[in-house]
Amino acid sequence: MKALEDKIRAEGIVLSDQVLKVDSFLNHQVDAELMLLIGQEFAARYAEAGVTKVLTLESSGIAPAVMAALALKVPLVFARKQKSVTLKDDLYVETVHSFTKQQMNEVAVSRKFLSPGDKVLIIDDFLAHGEAALGMARIVEAAGAAVAGIGIVIEKSFQSGAAKLKEAGYRVDSLARISSLTGGEVRFAEE
Repeated sequence: MKALEDKIRAEGIVLSDQVLKVDSFLNHQVDAELMLLIGQEFAARYAEAGVTKVLTLESSGIAPAVMAALALKVPLVFARKQKSVTLKDDLYVETVHSFTKQQMNEVAVSRKFLSPGDKVLIIDDFLAHGEAALGMARIVEAAGAAVAGIGIVIEKSFQSGAAKLKEAGYRVDSLARISSLTGGEVRFAEE
């Protein structure tokens, strides 16, 4: 997606050969117009998939996921990383490793928001090793629902996530595929 790649080139900050910082438009401050375009792109790619729900993981996946859900005219559900007094019983729970934060997180979704027969589009901001997406897919399947696909805003294709998800049988659609961050420069897979 050219608009996303242009934004990454203009505002992305390479912190290392493994980490790209995009807090000016995706995961701290949000460029709402870009998120709208991203949501519309995911909706176009999944228009014929029969999606009934969009699922993401708090918090950075919420902006693109809400725009996709809006364009698809379906509800958005987001998995919570922290339990609260209002979210403690009757949950689907998975433990996932966060590459960015280098920690394990328990993520939870209330059982009342996923049902057998749902076709769920999973959306996440980054794909590195695929742990978050796999955890969300396990939650969808535990509910008896089907994963329509996994939409990724930024894929680090030099890491194992996409291959792992595809090997597990999931459709993966990444809007920007980064092949390298070496030398402080973002290189896209299509280059």
